[in-house]
Formats: sequence, C-alpha cells, structure tokens
Amino acid sequence: MSQPDFTKALSELFAGHFGSEPEQITLLPQSGSDRRYLRMSNAQHAVIGAYNPDKKENNTFFYFSQVFAKHHMPVPELIAKSKDKQYYLLQDLGDTSLFNLLEQEGYTDRIKSLFKKSIDNLARFHWEAGKEIDYSLCFSAESFDRKQILSDLLYFKYYFADLLKIHYNKPALLEELDTWSRDLASARPQAFMYRDFQSRNVQVKDDEVYFIDYQGGMLGLPQYDLASLLWQARAQLPNEWKTELVNYYFTALKALPEIPSFNELDFRRIYLECVLLRIMQTLGAYGFRGLLERKPHFIKSIKPALAQLKAFLETYGHIPAHSELRHVLEQLVKPEITAQFDHVDRKAAEDAPLKIKVYSFSYKKGMPADTTSHGGGFVFDCRGILNPGRFEEYKQLTGKDTPVIDFLQHKTHMPEFLNHIFDTVDISVNDYLERGFDHLTIAFGCTGGQHRSVYAAESMAKHLKEKYGLEVPVVHLEQDKHSLKRR
Repeated sequence: MSQPDFTKALSELFAGHFGSEPEQITLLPQSGSDRRYLRMSNAQHAVIGAYNPDKKENNTFFYFSQVFAKHHMPVPELIAKSKDKQYYLLQDLGDTSLFNLLEQEGYTDRIKSLFKKSIDNLARFHWEAGKEIDYSLCFSAESFDRKQILSDLLYFKYYFADLLKIHYNKPALLEELDTWSRDLASARPQAFMYRDFQSRNVQVKDDEVYFIDYQGGMLGLPQYDLASLLWQARAQLPNEWKTELVNYYFTALKALPEIPSFNELDFRRIYLECVLLRIMQTLGAYGFRGLLERKPHFIKSIKPALAQLKAFLETYGHIPAHSELRHVLEQLVKPEITAQFDHVDRKAAEDAPLKIKVYSFSYKKGMPADTTSHGGGFVFDCRGILNPGRFEEYKQLTGKDTPVIDFLQHKTHMPEFLNHIFDTVDISVNDYLERGFDHLTIAFGCTGGQHRSVYAAESMAKHLKEKYGLEVPVVHLEQDKHSLKRR
C-alpha cells in the first residue's frame, strides 16, 4: 500500500479495533520525517493515527513504548498496530507542549514546576526504565559512540561554520573534533539517552507531563538530555533556572528505587561539554534547514542559538579545551556575524526566495492567468469530490465556513485527495527551494469556485505555512474582489 493511502488504512485500523468508523479526521502538520499523523475520533473514541513506512524505526518505537509502559512512564499508550507495522494508533495527548506553555505564560512558577516534573521523569528514563532496554533493538545506532558524536560535530562544521565562511585551520579543527568525540564517547556513566529531550517533545495535559518522539533513543550520555532540555535555543531559560534545574536533577535521582553511583563533579563537567555539543548540533541543523534550504522558521532560530553560544563561551572560558574550535566559535558570535540574523523574526517569511500563490476558481469562468512569465505550477480539479453545494444547508456558505469544512473533512474523500496533493506539491517546493526558484502557482478549481476549491486552497496555504514557514497569499477568484485576468 502506498503512502497516500494512509488515511484509508488508518481509518480501517480504527474501525477494526473499536468496531466503529471515525467520524472526524484531521491531518496534523508533518515534521521533517516521513511520519504522518491524523487526529481521529467518534462519539466514543479519540486517538492519534500514525503512518511511517520505516518498519525498523516503528519496531524500535513499539519496543520502547512497551518497556516504558511496563515502568509506568508517561508516554502515549500504543492502542493498535497493523500487521505490516506501518500504521498504528496512539493515545491522544492533545496539542499543548511545554514549549507552547512557556511561550504563552513566560517564566512562571507553574512552568518551572512542569520542567521539574519533566526532570523527575528524565531521571526515570535514564536509570529506571532504561536499565531494561536491549540496545541492539535501536533503529539508528545502539549507542552515542564516537561516530555518532563526530557526525554531530561535522554537521556543525559543514552546514554552519563553512556556510558562514568562517576562516580556520581545517586540519587542526578536524583533529580536535576527532579527539573530542573520542573523549566524550569514553565518558561514564552511560544510560538510556532520549536524544531529543526538549520542551517541544513534552506534552502537557491536566498539568501533567507526557513524552513523545523517543524512538531515536540509544545508550549514551544522560547529560546530553539534560542539556537539550535546559539549553533549548528558542526557550531561552534564565541562567538561574538552568542552575536550579541542573541541581534538581540530583534531587530527582534520590527518589529512584536504586540511586545510581557516579562522581557528581565528573558528571557536571561532562554536562557542560554536552551543552556545547548540543548547541553546535542545533546550529548545524539550523544551518542545513535555514541557510541551505532557506526555511524561515530555521533562519529565525539562528540568532537565539548564537546568543546561547555567546553566553556559554563567556561563562565557561575553559570549554572547549581545544584552541582551534574555540577560535571558530568565537568568530561565530562576533557582532558582524550575529547582525546578519537581526530582524529575521519579522522578515524571514517575506524574504524567502520562493513566493507561492494559491488560487481557487470556477471552471465555468476559467482559471487564473499566469502572472510570473514562466508558467510553472499546478492546477487541481476538485470536481471529483462530492459537492456540498448540492445540499440546501450549504448553498449559501463557502469552503471557509465551519459546516462546509466539517462536511468535506468527514463525508467526502477530500482528506485523501489533499494528502496526495500535498505530497506532490512538496516535491516541487523542496526542489524550488534547493535550486533558488522564485515563483510557484497552485490553483484549485471546482464547478462554482465556492466550496471545494476554496477549502482546498485554504488547506494548501495552511500546509505550506506549517511545513515550510511560508506566508502564502490565497485569492478566491469567485469570492474575493480582484483584477486578475483569466486564461
């Protein structure tokens, strides 16, 4: 079964498990992976449906979920999975992450308490549930070894430092990165390492914390997870919070059934090295997605990440203990470098090289004329979808009205239709971004340009905003005032 059929396959899995069809299906924004998620519900049940073609990754996720459930860790319940292990149903924990709450409320006592609850559970991931993990079942790598660490460091070098044209002694830097990766890989203690333990992966429901996206876990440095949580660039936790919460980790250890034995001073020393490693790995990711692929969300994340790096270097003058690496890092936080990323919060989307326009139109009146001179783009015919306009209660409404949206989402093949289209358009958007093209037109047509095409156009603009951070104007030729010509 191909990827575009995942809505149908997940609906069948839902019906097979619960004995009734889902009445509401909502496609959730896609992240950087091939995984796709749907929110599915009826009067009795509400779940998240997941599709992932990578069966090895799924097997790791299923295995970790089983171990974590055995230890009563707050992770989503695995409710059902298909025989081919590409489709599965999860407990719906809502849409609110700890990062969302931090943005909404700021540095309140409530938010700090949620961070402490997260650290309580992090200690349990490391030293309680993690003790049972069979690391041979990890899908990417069994451990955060020298190769994995060096890969993160080289990611930073090639996709951030080199893209910003920082001058340095390349042989000396490569030798230092190799030495540092060997030293970190030999550090002890090691435990289950979540790998991406950040506030975006902490869901909050009824003031309790739950954890998602742990399938990348492996044996590694527990300090790395603590660094990932407390030094998340966009979170910008105050220094006093970072200090308090690091200390709280040791308090959380005392509540474990079996307190791990290690040298606290050594643990704190490696923690600081992990902070720098995580900052560099994050900058590498921002460089690849932002500087190379020109995705606005990642571009505007660079400045706070550089601010974190600057604060770290000023506070911890002895780290890194490698002269050429420190030379590179100090160049990156100079005003002439950081000034490149001023004001991108306001301008990133507007400055993106690719400009996309989305239209809806009536086939009776004609599709919009090309205004870009190159004629590139897509026209999608929505007339194969059941028309809400056939029903009296929808005749005076449009595809932007809630009753029509509900009808199209739950009583037609529109979700499946759009999933195909999103996958098709994404191929071109990714290619256009990589090659520096500047315009793409996407048009949806239906009989009257009132219901199906309007909803599809709005959905496409929302998809492009959520996945690429692009602000996409939408013009409804039959609903909006305009002076556009038609073909």
